[in-house]
Amino acid sequence: MNRSILRTLNEQKSVAWWDEAYTAITGPSPSPEFLDSEFGIFLSETYGHDVVIILDPQNNPLFMYSGGARRTPSDVERYRSVIAPIVAEVRQLKGRSLRQRPDLFGIDQGHYRTIGSAAAKARWAAHLLVVDGFPAVVTALTIMPNVDMTLMKDGQPHLLVSIRLIDEAYLKEQGRMLLLDDLTFSAKPVTASGYASMPLETDDGQIAGVVNWKTEQPGRTLTSVILPLVAIGFLLAATQAHAMLQRLRSTSTHLAQAEKQSRYAAKHDALSGLPNRVHFAENLECTLSRIDPIGNGQTAIVAYMDVDRFKDVNDTLGHSAGDSLIQQVAERLRSHVRSGDFIARYGGDEFAILWHSADPEATKILASRISRALLAPIEIEGQPVTVTASVGIAIAPDHGRTVDEVMRHADIALYEAKNAGRNRTIVFSANMAEQVEQRRAIEMDLQAAIANDAIEVAYQPIVSCDTTAIVGVEALARWNDPKRGFVSPAIFIPIAEQAGLMPALGERVLARAMRDWHAWPHLEVSVNLSPLQFRQSDIVAILERMTAEYKIDPKRFVLEITEGVLMDAGDRTHDALDGIRNLGFRMALDDFGTGYSSLAYLCNFHFDKIKIDRSFVSGLSRSANFRTIVQSVISLGSGLGMQIVAEGVEVETEAQSMTAFGCSEMQGYYFAKPMPREALETFITSYTPVPRHGPEQPHIAAAE
Repeated sequence: MNRSILRTLNEQKSVAWWDEAYTAITGPSPSPEFLDSEFGIFLSETYGHDVVIILDPQNNPLFMYSGGARRTPSDVERYRSVIAPIVAEVRQLKGRSLRQRPDLFGIDQGHYRTIGSAAAKARWAAHLLVVDGFPAVVTALTIMPNVDMTLMKDGQPHLLVSIRLIDEAYLKEQGRMLLLDDLTFSAKPVTASGYASMPLETDDGQIAGVVNWKTEQPGRTLTSVILPLVAIGFLLAATQAHAMLQRLRSTSTHLAQAEKQSRYAAKHDALSGLPNRVHFAENLECTLSRIDPIGNGQTAIVAYMDVDRFKDVNDTLGHSAGDSLIQQVAERLRSHVRSGDFIARYGGDEFAILWHSADPEATKILASRISRALLAPIEIEGQPVTVTASVGIAIAPDHGRTVDEVMRHADIALYEAKNAGRNRTIVFSANMAEQVEQRRAIEMDLQAAIANDAIEVAYQPIVSCDTTAIVGVEALARWNDPKRGFVSPAIFIPIAEQAGLMPALGERVLARAMRDWHAWPHLEVSVNLSPLQFRQSDIVAILERMTAEYKIDPKRFVLEITEGVLMDAGDRTHDALDGIRNLGFRMALDDFGTGYSSLAYLCNFHFDKIKIDRSFVSGLSRSANFRTIVQSVISLGSGLGMQIVAEGVEVETEAQSMTAFGCSEMQGYYFAKPMPREALETFITSYTPVPRHGPEQPHIAAAE
């Protein structure tokens, strides 16, 4: 049982001690899809964990997965009383004490030098308890980075909790290790002849049931033979002794094999059969220790690889297809590297290759081998799937002399490869590190600003083309960082999108706009919904909750989305748009004309407004083609019953032209720049609209 608990903790460690998982979970809005695939599905399907729970630093439920599906955080309450003493033990809090077991997991971590920093800061607990009337192994482990310990934040870490019921499959697995093929569990002892029983006592003193097994009875036959055949007794005794020695030898061999299998499982990925992240780090450390620091031409090349668009395969074909893809990619890579090279599944859709070479062209050779491995389509459930990969390469000792340095620099190169468009290999450079570190520093500060509600909201007035009266405002995110000062949205918005921070950022902006709207309830408030924010599985529920919480009239809010939301839109997109409209919110198609500008969008989705991008407005003075396009969009939108809003109006002639063409509303620096709420209230009070007089174009005074 103690070794089984050790194995369960090692299974948790394979995902809980991981830089990417730590960064994703400690962010302001962890991706449900990431939690599903990397924690719920991985631990349940690969290792048979029945319940997977993630708790935040305050022990509130962040995620739960059981029965093959994600559950709501409230479902965790069903197990709260069971996991409470284990959580208290990990957090070093007072609580119900449980019988202590030998800390085999802690002893085992002493064998891994490369994760010593993670193990030193981590905490864990594991016990045998009763769950839903059945005995179960319940384990808890802190979620930590394993390579870049600079990611570690102050305060309590998140916890990964697993429940593994002791069912028939579990007992069969234990029986194989104990050489007992008929190990069973029951409420009462089996009374049949030849069976032995032992009560199973949990760590809180309960008797959960009885474990039964059939005993061997080698003496019965021997006794029945000895009495009538005394003459050959010595021969039989010798034969029996030999058999017993053989059995002991066989038992010893089986135990050694079981121990070997246990150690193998701790260092290998069950899905792909490749070494895992821990094993790779150990191998890399041994390699680095053998490289001459003075330089003998020998290098160690680390290729850190990410399968492009892996999530799309999971989402469209299912998780079983994703598992098949991982297995086939692993086999392709294995067949294209040399026998002496080391390849590992680093986690999720990531692989790492350790390549030894003194050839100056080694990085190109390795990149070519990886490319050739994925050249032919991979067949998934009868469908050919074209697979590409992004690869970041770091070379030791030039790019680092420790595991942490080499892997961090390979990760930076991989980040650059994905940022450059994917399906390419990039070798690390010092300049790259500086840029990425700056970007990561901005990302970390932005994440903190979102968490601390330090993102400000500015409002840009929107005026009516007919009356020039202010009819609405657009809420825009602004960030004034204490160290950097004002950070342009052109810098921090793309970083937020790539770091997965947009759902949290967008919700903060929307919440601020809803609070501020009560100061001018006669105006419409336009708020952007990013594609990432829109694709949240619970976007309709979030909007419904916020509507009630801030007591707003949704009819006074216009939610703006771009064409990126509508590309390859499926039933979920249609359902989300219908759900948002049913709540009463109005919808606008933003930046129309800058993307594909498919007319099908206007036919298939009902919008209240179309916003013409500023590039077309500013282009009116440069080309007659812009004028033709703008007039066509206005005519089309008006014919479909939509209002037309012109963005980026900066001079009087643009305002006059857009009014003459038939626009409904305008916004831009010609009228007013974005401003804080307090300044907007003053501006609204002092602003005087200039009405139109007959067919003449109005002269609109620019606001200061």
